[in-house]
Amino acid sequence: MDISILDEQRILIIIRHNKPFDLEGLFQAVLESGLNTIEITLNTPQALELIEKACRTFGDKMFIGAGTVLSLNALEKARDAGARFFVSPVFDSDIVEYCSKRKIPIFPGALTPTEVYHAYKAGAYMVKLFPASVFGPSYIKSIKAPLSGIKILAVGGIQSSNLKEYISNGADAVAIGSGIIKPNWIDSKNFQAITDSIITFQSSIRSS
Repeated sequence: MDISILDEQRILIIIRHNKPFDLEGLFQAVLESGLNTIEITLNTPQALELIEKACRTFGDKMFIGAGTVLSLNALEKARDAGARFFVSPVFDSDIVEYCSKRKIPIFPGALTPTEVYHAYKAGAYMVKLFPASVFGPSYIKSIKAPLSGIKILAVGGIQSSNLKEYISNGADAVAIGSGIIKPNWIDSKNFQAITDSIITFQSSIRSS
């Protein structure tokens, strides 16, 4: 499995949780929904240990990456733990060029057309438009008009109520955390609610 699965499914799951949780139960719930691309943010406690465990247990069934990557040192540690793609809230040319040279999918953050273009030119697989909620779905349409060849990953404030609008305005994929997986569901191990929520989001995308 490789990053092309995201081009098909168009939803990247973000795992950011500040308390210990049942990783196997959560990942299984995501897998049962039919999604296969997931990131664990590096500001989650014990993130590297969680990435290593996730890759060991689900690496043959899911494409697992690291999010909130802010330095090459952090990226290399996450890569050693097994992460196969990287997401950052910012554009750091050193990080993007490192990944581009090694053909590792990288999703750097950007907001303005200039930032989006520079991230793309440096080697981004998709540019993470963040925070997307600041300007809303129509902003993506404006970005894509002159930059139609650049893949956009919309991140920030994506909900079931606005998902279709982001897709219809040109987002190539979306990344969703608490908007699709409620923290209290993780804490209470309500994995069926997580699976059902993701399936609902998938249905919205298919009908876009």
